[in-house]
Amino acid sequence: MEFELTKEQQEIQKAVRDFVKGEFKKDVIHDLIKMHAFPEAIWKKAADLGFIGIHFPEEYSGQGLGVMENILVCEELCRGDSTVGLCVAIADFASELILHFGSEDQRQKWLPKVAEGEVLSCGAFTEPDHGSDITSVETTAVKAGDEWVVNGTKTFITNSGPYAGFYNVLCRTDSEASPPHRGLSVILVESDRPGVSSTDIGEKMGITLTHTAEVNFKDVRVPLSNLVGEENRGFYHVLEFFDESRILVAAQALGTAQGAFDRAVAYVKQREQFGRKIAAFQINQHKLADMATKIELARLVTYKAAWNFDQGRIDPKLTSMAKMYAARTAVEVADEAIQLLGGYGYMAEYDVERFYRDAKITEIYEGTKEIQKNTIASALLGKLK
Repeated sequence: MEFELTKEQQEIQKAVRDFVKGEFKKDVIHDLIKMHAFPEAIWKKAADLGFIGIHFPEEYSGQGLGVMENILVCEELCRGDSTVGLCVAIADFASELILHFGSEDQRQKWLPKVAEGEVLSCGAFTEPDHGSDITSVETTAVKAGDEWVVNGTKTFITNSGPYAGFYNVLCRTDSEASPPHRGLSVILVESDRPGVSSTDIGEKMGITLTHTAEVNFKDVRVPLSNLVGEENRGFYHVLEFFDESRILVAAQALGTAQGAFDRAVAYVKQREQFGRKIAAFQINQHKLADMATKIELARLVTYKAAWNFDQGRIDPKLTSMAKMYAARTAVEVADEAIQLLGGYGYMAEYDVERFYRDAKITEIYEGTKEIQKNTIASALLGKLK
């Protein structure tokens, strides 16, 4: 059993760290946050360096690598800055649906645009009245000649806005299906189609630079060829995508935790109280020991989930464990980082309060921690009468 990264993986890790060191300037990031501005220049430079879509095949402008390499990029970006790093790390969100299930024409048209930083990709699954229950989709796609006509509303849609290229929309295509989830399909809807509109959902607690919107589809017409994967198999396609995306969220949480920890360690080693560095106090040493242990455990389960996925194994239990534990670690470590910095930890200048706010979303999106526990329990117990 090998616990070391390959030489190539180590080089990727170092390349992202160097990028972060050169591009994630504190004054620039704080200006972006004050203006609520998407980090367009950083996103495009990351794309130029091949950090976006690294797990796409080379013919689609990727590097032909796996989920493991993709999450290493995400971890380092979010370690460098939990807000700006996330914008870059999820620039290709939900493009995996096209990568794994889309037609060759869809892959050739859209994946290079995502990898090269021309557009952001979006997954449109959640609806206002249904939250985590994606089986109860009300958005419909009805055939009319050689087109789909899409109607409905999706909410909390990440990457929507001026840079969005397309939405992978989970729609009901068979209203008579029983159970209902067997009548769902994924339809690719270009963002500039007539009838597509988006409204920003408003100010968020964290991840403030990502665009998050309610997206409306009113009599939107797209070709039948915009079906992603198999008709009425969309629910299963999305579930498989979630198994991959949960690992990415775990990596986001892991990087956020590590970034908060790094800042806490730097602070306690230079801050003096009562005539000595506060790192010399045993209570603070114990805090750091607990934080480091949680991060290491989160890293192990996250890396294992990524490696397992790259072996071609779909294991919802493991990916749910990774997301649930890494997210909880991010929240707890960021909280403790604030405590170690004391009053300064509460100030925007020192970043850890922002890491804390950014950490919380990892316990909510891509399935709440309660949904992850449901998935884990279901795998352990099987179907109960």
